[in-house]
Amino acid sequence: MRFSQRIGKTPLKVQVQKESMDDDLRIGLWNAFQIYYLDEVNGDWIQYSNFNYFFRIMWLSFFKLPLDNMDDSYRSTYNRIRKWFFDAEWYEVYDFIEFIASVNSPANQIGFKSFCNSMLEREFSAYRFLDNYIIEITDENELKEIEEAIEESSKSKFVGVSEHLKTALHMLSDRKTPDYRNSIKESISAVEAMCQIITGDHKAELGKALKVLEDSIDIHSALKKGFSALYGYTSDEGGIRHAMIDENSSQFEDAKYMLVSASAFINYLKVKYSKSRV
Repeated sequence: MRFSQRIGKTPLKVQVQKESMDDDLRIGLWNAFQIYYLDEVNGDWIQYSNFNYFFRIMWLSFFKLPLDNMDDSYRSTYNRIRKWFFDAEWYEVYDFIEFIASVNSPANQIGFKSFCNSMLEREFSAYRFLDNYIIEITDENELKEIEEAIEESSKSKFVGVSEHLKTALHMLSDRKTPDYRNSIKESISAVEAMCQIITGDHKAELGKALKVLEDSIDIHSALKKGFSALYGYTSDEGGIRHAMIDENSSQFEDAKYMLVSASAFINYLKVKYSKSRV
């Protein structure tokens, strides 16, 4: 909080930016692009620069313009991109920064996404970078649970768990064609993959995995029952996996809740599993 805000001379931001983008946020995201991409271009001519591939992919895949329409002068192309960025709709800006974060380039993409997240947080945006996607968030702790589950599960034999979580995240965060129903299924599959690792049984379900853990480490009966109830509904007749479920019945909040819950549960199971092997 700035001095002027503390003494009431300038207003505090209290409105989360969900379907809008004010100048402060837009400028912050542009500065991220400037620092991590544009300032790293080493030359006046794109075709001879270290970012030649990046600019060409951006031109043909994001802007979808003819390559011969792109001026080889770096300064000229820079000015065109800048004008587009500051004239674009708020959701187009998010499309853009999400796209460039996924394109191979000499840029420090981890630093770029981290800088963007600091701008998004500072300006009360409803969105954050998670992996290579921009998703809607309501709580920083939820974001950390998902990040931890994906990052930790990407190691060694837990990689299958990570892939299910990444797929669930992708389906949840696709702003054009989100697939909430299948995002939920992928979150559940991530938990099942974790259970199969714990039991060594590729057909194992949650109940069996909890029993294996319970035999070596104490799990409170109420906690075990709660876990079983949470995931049990997915396989019964009215559950998310039932073939007759209405495709439109699953909403963003359902899919996000299941992804956060699955991530937190996987983090829990991983710790318990590690302790059981000591």
